[in-house]
Amino acid sequence: MAKVRTARPAEAAELTALVLRSKAYWGYDAEFLAACAPQLRIADAQVAARRIVVAQDEGDGRVLGLASLEGSWERAEPVCSEESRGGRVARLGLLFVEPDAIGRGIGRLLYRDAVRRAAALGVGRLLIDADPHAAGFYRAMGAAPSGGSPDGLFRFEVAPVPPAGWALAWTGGVAAVHLGNVAEFNAQFQDPSLDDRQHAAHHYACLAAFYSPSPAVLVLPRAVPPGWIRLVGRQLGWGPEVEVYDGVAERDPGLSDAVRARPALAGRVTGRGLPLVPWGRTAAFSELAGLPWRPRELRHESKSAAHELFGRILAGGGHPLIVLPGQWRAGTRRTAVRLLAARARAGESTVLKSEHGVGGSGTTVVTPAGVRAAGGARAVLRGLPRGPLLVEEYVPGPAGADAGPRDLTYDGFVDGAGRLHEVGAAVMDVVDGAYRGATVGPGVVPGALEGPLSAFGRAVGRELAECGYRGWFDVDFVADGRGRLAPTETNLRLTGPSGAFMVAERLDVLRGAGHLVRIVDRVELGARLPQAQWDELCAGLARACAELGAVFVPAVPTAAFDPAPWFGMLVAAREAGVLDAAEELVRARALAVGEGFAPAGVQSSKSNGVVGLRVT
Repeated sequence: MAKVRTARPAEAAELTALVLRSKAYWGYDAEFLAACAPQLRIADAQVAARRIVVAQDEGDGRVLGLASLEGSWERAEPVCSEESRGGRVARLGLLFVEPDAIGRGIGRLLYRDAVRRAAALGVGRLLIDADPHAAGFYRAMGAAPSGGSPDGLFRFEVAPVPPAGWALAWTGGVAAVHLGNVAEFNAQFQDPSLDDRQHAAHHYACLAAFYSPSPAVLVLPRAVPPGWIRLVGRQLGWGPEVEVYDGVAERDPGLSDAVRARPALAGRVTGRGLPLVPWGRTAAFSELAGLPWRPRELRHESKSAAHELFGRILAGGGHPLIVLPGQWRAGTRRTAVRLLAARARAGESTVLKSEHGVGGSGTTVVTPAGVRAAGGARAVLRGLPRGPLLVEEYVPGPAGADAGPRDLTYDGFVDGAGRLHEVGAAVMDVVDGAYRGATVGPGVVPGALEGPLSAFGRAVGRELAECGYRGWFDVDFVADGRGRLAPTETNLRLTGPSGAFMVAERLDVLRGAGHLVRIVDRVELGARLPQAQWDELCAGLARACAELGAVFVPAVPTAAFDPAPWFGMLVAAREAGVLDAAEELVRARALAVGEGFAPAGVQSSKSNGVVGLRVT
């Protein structure tokens, strides 16, 4: 392991020698190196002026590499034709690694430190003139090519950004303990219209890796592949101190109680003064975290309660582009049949909802033709789970090939003091009422929709704060054919889109601003793979996406070992076309990977589920 520290003037000669050794690694002859030497020499007085830092081995103290951050803060240097961003301009003047340390992550460590320091200094543009041999490294780090450079070098540019205000407020600016209590949260509502087994809930608990931009501890119900932990940590720049406790509650939904039943584990996750972040609040989590439990705070997780909240906000005016679809509660199936039949006779499509559906479960869209094809409203409802239903007006969406997005969401949170923090808006991928993923980032939501969506989302957040709710929330919308938005539900918990926001924030800080991030709920696998082959697949996907200019992060690995295997993922890029290409590449390779495995010969890779500490 290595750490970054400020270089000392007395080390100037030693650092110069390191630079020349590193330059020689690429096969340059002695004549060329002699010509470069004056430019590469570091004088004692330059160490501080050039803001040079070194990467030092924590074991033997040896200096393994160095980087400089150089620039004039008096003006923005006219280094290229595009001056619109303005602000301070800096250069990554030096970044060299000892030849025997190349490939150990030292360059990545120094580069990310330089981007972080540049952001802290208010640098708006970080310029890099790279040796041709280093161009691939800077592309992999997320630097954007920006044209030619003097002396045959490759020019790259980065837009450093400090952590967003909402990200600092979410966990108080420190790493947090993430508790993957998805099944526990869902189970507390006991909605009979849903599948009470919630098989996928423990799989989606792996999204705990993305409950904040930088975790300290992950606590997961199921055992997860160690290779997954290492790859996510590498892609998102986690430090080596991230602890992972998995296999804590393989079958039981009560993760918080399972943690409390292990005093050593409970002490480890609660006794360090770090914030605890769950998927959502429950009585058991509140007891584990030592927080008051007020179940009424979660009442707007109910879709009918959320609908009433939306109605109260709209009654106050000020949201002309927001429309509220009609909704009726059907306490009995007979009532639901009557309402559905009446709407079908009037030629109206209908949305049937459970009170606490998750990810589209418990939501069914029924057209008049569908009612007729099924043999009537009673036959339609006979095919749905038992329990009370909500009957809701269907909002027709935009039509045509160039129609805008149909499903959108707003994310924010209310902190412990009752202050509202806005995170952003996203476009969701929803098919037949079922959520399949979401995309976040600059320009994803059209400007004509982003304003009214955000204004209404903030209004909901203020109302939730007044009602006593504290924590993350989102508001989901559907767009109609007239440029209006209809709010459909609130989620008083973290969600898939929230994970995308966390990853976008993390990558912006690590690699520079402007990332688009897509979270994909389910990618089908062509075979149930042994764990080693799963790790190999993910590593290959990370490399292939990097060649496209994208970042691949496996998000839900445990389902890859189910009889019908699949996994969730995140992909990131700065261009929508690259994002689409990366998703297509991942889906194609995931399906094709099973060709070498005979179904009868696939071995289960399930681990023994013993709770263990893993350090990424």
